[in-house]
Parts: sequence; structure tokens; C-alpha cells
Amino acid sequence: MKIAVVGTGYVGLVTGTCLAETGNDVTCVDCDRKKIEILNRGHIPIYEPGLAELVARNVAAGRIRFTTDLALAVQKARLVFLAVGTPSGDDGTADLSALWSVIEQIAPHLGPTCIVICKSTVPVGTNAKVAARLQELTGRAVDVASNPEFLKEGMAIEDFMKPDRVVVGARRLEVVDVLQDLYQPYLRTDKPFLAMSPESAEMTKYVANALLSTKISFINEMANVCERAGADINEVRRGIGHDSRIGFAFLFPGVGYGGSCFPKDVRALASLARSLGIDPRMLDAVHEVNERQKNVLAQKIETYFDGKLSDKAIAVWGLAFKPGTDDIREAPALTLIDRLLAAKATVRVHDPEAMDNVRAVYGDRLVYCQRRDDALLGADALAICTEWKQFVHPDFEEMRRLMRRSVVFDGRNLYNPRRMREAGFTYFSIGRPS
Repeated sequence: MKIAVVGTGYVGLVTGTCLAETGNDVTCVDCDRKKIEILNRGHIPIYEPGLAELVARNVAAGRIRFTTDLALAVQKARLVFLAVGTPSGDDGTADLSALWSVIEQIAPHLGPTCIVICKSTVPVGTNAKVAARLQELTGRAVDVASNPEFLKEGMAIEDFMKPDRVVVGARRLEVVDVLQDLYQPYLRTDKPFLAMSPESAEMTKYVANALLSTKISFINEMANVCERAGADINEVRRGIGHDSRIGFAFLFPGVGYGGSCFPKDVRALASLARSLGIDPRMLDAVHEVNERQKNVLAQKIETYFDGKLSDKAIAVWGLAFKPGTDDIREAPALTLIDRLLAAKATVRVHDPEAMDNVRAVYGDRLVYCQRRDDALLGADALAICTEWKQFVHPDFEEMRRLMRRSVVFDGRNLYNPRRMREAGFTYFSIGRPS
């Protein structure tokens, strides 16, 4: 099937590449000429495990190509996927300006049987508005489907190839049938293909992300209570997680969530609720708890050093919002770095993948260390913000030798407090007695 994918960010590039992997003829298009040049040179502009190899294989096979020519990409396509950004506005609402710009541009080039599919996360009712606008521009009815993505950065390829479910919102059974055929190769283990109204599909994406965000904020708030009360949140987590009604997923205490989806989607859903006359108290609380949690490590560090950080060097391990990605959008590490810089501390940072993205934000205000242990040299403390696997088993004796003071602020609870004390460290974590 001939497919056009508009947008080559995480969602668009993964979607296009995985669809090409099952034999489809895919053209990915983006207005960012630099990004397209990178892709045409055989590289990818983001870090996602396994994606570079998959792109290279499908480029070599002639199943995927990259261009800035939107008209060329759309003209012969049976399916046009829209995977453009929908960032938060100042009031939390989703900014759909990129989506509407694309709609205006593709309308003259859509074939008579083309189906437009919205992959972007958009407010409920957007599908109907897109269909109405395309009818105005083309003079005919254009099928518009909603097909939200549920990809986890760091595991996006596996999530696409082996999805928990595929959700499609469409108004005509014929459209459902086309998309079910498209996704059939990925559903061979009897995972469900869920057809519903476009409005329900749009809402499903927001509700899923809001619920997962709620679990994270809940366990973080409980961790703070445990820490004050002398309980251990890891023991409590085990105590509740074995209840089949609760489970363990997304119940790991830490320094808050970040990334391109959870913060944006919680705010957007709250904004939608307010527009409908509903006071979104739970959603507002989820967001507020998360913003507060991002400051926990900075508060612990400031308390330990009595607020005197101007002559201190702080090492930071982990800059990406989660392991397996170079994405630093709304990453908790950036909140910590901002606080440390404001206090005039020297900040020495390391991340396996996100260093260039952080450098683009902070320039020469940080000390960038290509090796994990180089960040520890002369440090008065270490702060851990991302649970990369290479941080799990460091050489603690070497750490003590490199650091000026043996102090660790562990924002991801990677280490056992008793063992850290035995190794000679002053150790602080999340939700566990110090």
C-alpha cells in the first residue's frame, strides 16, 4: 500500500519505518530540510534503540524515502498519516497550528480514495473539524480516521510491532476494514483491534496518559509521606503491588515524569474539561504533584549544604527524561540543573545519549563529561536523575576516590541504603528513611 507520513519526529519516523518493514511503500515528509538531509544520508535525528538499523534496511530495500515535497508525498498515497507536533499552549490547550497548516497544504493533492489518519494527539472533536475543513477545501467528503499512538520512547519499535492493542476511530466500516488490513501483521498474537468513534479514539489517548501520570504522581506523593513517617516506599510498593487490582506498573517512586506526552496531555485534558464546564481537580493535582516532585532532589541538596552551593561541584548522572532516549523535554534533570546554576554551583553532567540536546540548551554553563565517572571528579555530591542501566553497578570504591565528598542523592532509588552506608556514603533516596 502507498503511504505518506507527514512529520518525522518520534511518532512519524517510527510509524513510517515500521509500516515499511511489512512491505508498504512509504514516503515520509517534513518541512525541516535539515532533518530530511540527515535521514537521506542514512542517519536518524533522534535516538531510539533499533530504529537506525530498521531505517537503513528499508531505505536499502526501496520501501521508504524522505522528502520535503509534501505534494509529491501525498499525491499517490492511499493513506496519509498526520504525525505533527501538538505542543501545549500557555493555557495548557493543544496547539494545533501545525496540523491545520498541513491540512491546508495536502487538500489539493488528496486522491479520491485517500484516507487521512490522525496520529497526532489532538483534542476530542478535532477529527470532525478536520473532515469538515477538508470537505470545504476539496468539495467532497474525505475519510478522516483517528489512530492514536501508544509508543514508549526507548521501546517504540517493539511497541509498534507488538502492540497491546490498536485503536482506530472511524465513521465508515470501509475505513475500519482498510486499517484493520494494514495492522493485521502486527496483531498475529490476537491482540485486539479496537474500532470506535473518532471522538472515543481521541479521548482514549488522553485518558491513558492521564491515568499513567496519575499513578506516578500518586506513588511519588506516598513516597514523600513514607520518608517523613519512617516507612520505606519500596516495601509499601511491594505490599500494594501484589494486589491484582493495583499491580506494579508505573508505581516506581522518583523525581517526577517528563517527556513529550504525559505533561502535555495531562494539561490538555484538564483544559478540555474546563472548556466543558468541569473542574478537573484530579488532573490539576497530578500536574501540581509532578511539578513539585521535580524539585525534590534540589531541595535535599540545598538542605544538606545549608543552602551554600556557590563553592560546590555537583555531578548529575542522567539528563534524558527516561532511559533509552535522548529526549530532554520537561526532564526532571533540567529542573535540578536550573536550581543548581541559580545557586552558583558548578554542575558536571553525564548522559549516554542526551548530552548534545542539553548542550544546545545550556551551552558552556555546564561541564560535559563523556564518561560516567569523569563527572565525579572533585564533586561534592552526585545526583542521579535517570535510571540508565550503566548507573546501576558502579565501582563504589572508585567513586569515593574521585569525589571530594562521598554524598549521593539518588532520585531513582538505584541502590540499597544499607550497602551505601557500609560503602562509606552519605546516601539520600526517594521515600526511604535516610
